[in-house]
This record gives sequence, structure tokens and C-alpha cells, in this order.
Amino acid sequence: MPEERRPALEVRRLGRVPYDEALDLQTELVARRRSQEVPDQLLLLEHPHVITLGTSSLDSNVLLSEEELERKGIHLYEAGRGGDVTYHGPGQLVGYPILALGPNRRDLHRYLRDLEEVLILTLRRFGIQATREEGLTGVWVPEGKLGAIGVRVSSGWITSHGFALNVDTDLDFFSAIVPCGIQDRPVTSMTKVLGRRITVDEVLDPLSKSFESVFSLAHVVV
Repeated sequence: MPEERRPALEVRRLGRVPYDEALDLQTELVARRRSQEVPDQLLLLEHPHVITLGTSSLDSNVLLSEEELERKGIHLYEAGRGGDVTYHGPGQLVGYPILALGPNRRDLHRYLRDLEEVLILTLRRFGIQATREEGLTGVWVPEGKLGAIGVRVSSGWITSHGFALNVDTDLDFFSAIVPCGIQDRPVTSMTKVLGRRITVDEVLDPLSKSFESVFSLAHVVV
């Protein structure tokens, strides 16, 4: 029998995009996906320095004043996603899936675990054995947290927001926050774990393939 054709996933590699522009693009694509004007989307990009606040964020988890953030060139945004406070910046690969979840995937916890699996499979391609942590969201290695996840699912089970993988991130910027509200766990990067520089561009193909595998989609770069 011929192999069943997988639904399409359009992967958009956008480079460095200001956070507010990425929010606007997600809003547009969520509406277009809901009306079936476009297939499932995966936006892959980097942001300039920014701290984002999820719906569970505490003000006390931002450790710098507005003036200090401004001096460091860090913008602050309400993100409209789940989760706590996080940092995005150059050297971090951010993924925003705009998916119409089918009936068999309409489970928020499963969706979060699927995104974790995408990151775990991606890291495995680089020889990094990342794992989940009981009761927490994201992916981890002994040195610390490598990937953060915060999502939104709107009417029609259309997803937005997503994940952030520390590839070659300047980890000093995380000192501005309590990452994801977790006091006692450090963050790390692929570059630090491997002891050699890994670029975001090197991770784009492996991550796209891992996403395709976990979600049973056929990706094409547009």
C-alpha cells in the first residue's frame, strides 16, 4: 500500500524579529489557520533582548528595574501565553507553531509533552541527552535548563507561542529574571554543554525534522 500522505507544515525561517512584530504575525496566522487559508505553520526566529511575562508571572521574578532593563537594552512585554517570566535574545532559537490540533491531539498536556519531545530529539542529534523534569515544563541536562516552553491555545484548538532553545545564548542576560519562576535551577546553552560554538543556523534543519516526526507532518521551508 502507498504511504499515507502527511499534512503540510510550512516552516518560516525569519531571522531576527522584534517581539511585537512576531506577536502581530502570530495573530494574523492564527486567524488564517482557523479559516483554513494556510496549512500548519512553524515560525523559527530569534528575538532582540526581551523579557516576556506569561499569565502565571510574578512581578518579583523580574529582578531589575525598568531603568536597569532599559540600560541593558532589554524590552519587557506581556506575552499572552501560559507560564512565567522568560528571556529571549540573540543566539536563542524560538519556535512558534501555529497548528490546528486534530481531535486526537486536543490535550494541552500532551501538546506540551510533544514540544518537549521535539527539543529532546533535536538535542539528541547533537549528542546531548536532554530529559524532562517531574512536575516542570521544558527540557533539562545536568548543567541546567536548555529549553523553555510557554503556549497559548485559542478557539478551534489553534496553537501559538511555543518554545525557546538556548543554542548560543549569552546566559548573563538570564540574571535579570528568575527563569520560569524556578529559583534553584540554572540555565545553560548547547554551546556551553558541548564546549564548542553551535549556531542557530545549524539547529534549523534538525529541529524542523524533529518537529515533522513528532507531529506527523511533512515540512517544507517557505
